[in-house]
Amino acid sequence: MSEAGMRGADADARGVRGRRVVVAGATSESGVAVCAALAAAGAAVVGVGSNGERLDALAERVPGALTEVCDLSDSAAVDALAQRLTSTGPVDGLVHLVGGWVGGRGITGQTDDGWAAMERAFRTLRNTTRSFYPALVASEAGRVAFVSSTAVDRPTASGADYAAGKAASESWLRSVAAGFAADQAAGDAAAGARARPALRSAVAIFVVLALVDDRMRAASPEKTFAGYTEVSDLAASVVGLWDEPATSLNGRRIRL
Repeated sequence: MSEAGMRGADADARGVRGRRVVVAGATSESGVAVCAALAAAGAAVVGVGSNGERLDALAERVPGALTEVCDLSDSAAVDALAQRLTSTGPVDGLVHLVGGWVGGRGITGQTDDGWAAMERAFRTLRNTTRSFYPALVASEAGRVAFVSSTAVDRPTASGADYAAGKAASESWLRSVAAGFAADQAAGDAAAGARARPALRSAVAIFVVLALVDDRMRAASPEKTFAGYTEVSDLAASVVGLWDEPATSLNGRRIRL
């Protein structure tokens, strides 16, 4: 089958258009960029965060985006959110953008507060992927996207908590990817559905040194931010996930 044929069979020619995508941690600059790019591509965007005022600002910057206030570290609250959203239609994507850098001077400088922040970020990822998993498995083109770090490959003493948290998140997501492969194949076999591709949902792990946006550049014009990934490039890569076959994406680490 040609590449075009694979895309038509596996991801549908419409790409992300018409898909409903949940963006967790949507009020950061990367979240706003991702929401804007998805909306521009024709997706139905649901931005989720814990701060109502910042979500209102997101809605102003991304017309048409819906917003939901939710404590993503609370599994019961995330379950309720997933049930509410899936009761009104499919959910075809989950983009997880919760968390940020934490560090300290050497191993003894790794603080309990820093680890708590990384543990909370992991907990939100675990909660959201677990709660939305049934919808993503049921989707004809489900996608999960997560931003990890080059620190996983080259951990340092000063970033030990950060690298460990990101590594745990990647491990969890590889398990989600394995679940997609097993559950969709088993579901199709039970239903006798042989016309559809066995794998339609996928996990993609984007790997960056760090992210940079216009506000950061304006605040530090003297910096070059060498090696950093523009949030607009991350956003474009997220949109492009629906143009690629799940079979070539699932569980991949993609360096941006």
